[in-house]
Amino acid sequence: MGLLKGKTALITGASRGIGKAIAMLYAREGADIAITNIVDDGEFRNAVKEIEAQGVKAKGYVSNAAKFDDSQLVINAVVKDFTRIDILVNNAGITRDTLLMRMTEEQWDSVIAVNLKSVFNLTKAVIPVMLKQKYGSIVNMSSVVGVSGNAGQSNYSASKAGIIGFTKSVAKEVGSRNIRCNAIAPGFILTEMTEKLPEDVKNEWIGKIPLRRGGTPEDVANTALYLASDLSSYVTGQIIHVCGGMLT
Repeated sequence: MGLLKGKTALITGASRGIGKAIAMLYAREGADIAITNIVDDGEFRNAVKEIEAQGVKAKGYVSNAAKFDDSQLVINAVVKDFTRIDILVNNAGITRDTLLMRMTEEQWDSVIAVNLKSVFNLTKAVIPVMLKQKYGSIVNMSSVVGVSGNAGQSNYSASKAGIIGFTKSVAKEVGSRNIRCNAIAPGFILTEMTEKLPEDVKNEWIGKIPLRRGGTPEDVANTALYLASDLSSYVTGQIIHVCGGMLT
């Protein structure tokens, strides 16, 4: 349909899983794609090739989204290479799950830095670009546990809850400049990470979901496409749950 034709999207942490699914869908809809990864490995390089094979311009950047200076540098590099950034998807994230009584300071700090500070870093860096363009769509990846909480994930839940408050605040700050900021809160999504869970654990999760299945990265990507495109031109400051009704 070419919903993103003529636009450039930057997606963090897009070597695999949800980030890669978003990058591939955006490319199929005509967007030129910049992706980031913390390391330059085969998976990262292959992702860039797969995106490029969709017939768009694609380039990968090795960058640590949790570092303020790295984020500014990568935004500058993308603008130099692509001339503009219409869409930013803050997708980079990690987990360090354990009960709070056992959680180390490093486990707390690393999750907050990668999941939450990275959203601040990249959004702050891209806002001047979007202000100059008088256009932009920012899509932040939160989680249903940022709404409901989850035992053993106090660090992850806190980071994802922080993204929700951040998203709403940014939407209010830049809406008058035609820049939108929304978030997606995925539920139980079948990725490389969840595939490692025992079958009984996966079945227990699925049994709690009204649609009786785990979500796919493509389910999340479809919502990310809506938020990036002009189909959602009157939508900002919203958190869309992609969870099969888990929180209903």
